[in-house]
Amino acid sequence: MLMLPGMHVAAQSAPPTAEPQSPLPGWTLTGSVRQQYEHFRNEEWGAAPADPSGYLLQRYMFRVSRPMAPWATATIEMKSGLEVGRAGGPRVPDKDVFDLHQGYVDLHRGALNVRVGRQELQFGSSRLVSVRDLNVRQSFDAVRGTVANETWRLDAFASWPATTRPDALDDVTDRTRRLWGVYAVRHPRGSQHTVDVYYLGYGRDNAHFDGGRGRELRHSVGTRLSGTQESVDYNVEAVAQWGSLADRRIRAWGVASDVGYRLSLPLRPRVGLRADTTSGDRDPTDVKLGTFNGLFASAAYFGLIATAGPANHVDVQPQLGLEVNHAVSVSAGWLVFWRREVADGIYTWSGQLLRSAVGTHSRFVGQSPSVTLRWTVNAHLSLSGDLSGFTAGPFIRESGAGENSTFVRTTVAYRF
Repeated sequence: MLMLPGMHVAAQSAPPTAEPQSPLPGWTLTGSVRQQYEHFRNEEWGAAPADPSGYLLQRYMFRVSRPMAPWATATIEMKSGLEVGRAGGPRVPDKDVFDLHQGYVDLHRGALNVRVGRQELQFGSSRLVSVRDLNVRQSFDAVRGTVANETWRLDAFASWPATTRPDALDDVTDRTRRLWGVYAVRHPRGSQHTVDVYYLGYGRDNAHFDGGRGRELRHSVGTRLSGTQESVDYNVEAVAQWGSLADRRIRAWGVASDVGYRLSLPLRPRVGLRADTTSGDRDPTDVKLGTFNGLFASAAYFGLIATAGPANHVDVQPQLGLEVNHAVSVSAGWLVFWRREVADGIYTWSGQLLRSAVGTHSRFVGQSPSVTLRWTVNAHLSLSGDLSGFTAGPFIRESGAGENSTFVRTTVAYRF
């Protein structure tokens, strides 16, 4: 299925492949190199420093695994994220000179695997828990147990996110945030349909919403239905949230959908429609907080040009995908974005308040067309180009800088 930035698609594990040849017997060595050029015109709708020439993001990752016993395997993955030439300097996910990205031990017996240490977490369509695939990926210090058979996979975990810092070997555990939960996936062998059911718990010591701030404790229960039926593909998810923010009660919810139809025509066009909505806070003076929290959502939730995340919003995005050949694809979409509640602002993909509702009255945030070209040269090398724009709506102009934006990105990625 062709993917646009921000599309909600199933997070599938890569198919098993032959282990790469290693100069060290018993060791598995893998890695990747990624070079990205990015250029914004009016980043953050003109609130960020002007950057006429763009900037380069470089990512280097190297991973080594080795069996320590018949029932234990150790893995270490190092990372280096570099930024060159960005006006205003690197953002938090842009730079981490050299650090531990993953370092864990797998303890396995039969169908049970227990993973202890720093690791990536990603579930379902990455709507609530993702790897934040920016220049520096997100990892967690966690204990995770997994049980799987031919029909079910069950994960239970407790974790703290790792905080990205820019210098060498200086990342630390973020003790102010906590994430725990249980995630179950039913996918019978031979079936084209998958059912996810999950509970996620989240704690944050210093949360800040338009409707208040303080210690946040939030519980999320959700389900996701995804699969294909002949020419139709679908991915639908619903989440309910409750808990507390200081002395306020949390009552929030979200619904996401992505449905497409593959036509039997040259270039195998896929016509799709994505439609999502999340609750916002209707009255900041009452005892209930209605703002949805996307937890650790994908950083490209609304595409690469916007840092907004899933909270207090309604969006609709028609999509078109084409397969030029087995290696080259083109996808396009047109996102239209509103606030759900006029008394609440909009938030970043990391859950921070991006634009406050104070002094505003308009719902319409804006619209964003985008085009992506991808070329998988071979099993190791891939190239892509992205072009998108964002026309600022009345809410953006009312709440601060309100210029229209454009974004260009080219990516070269090599895996070994």
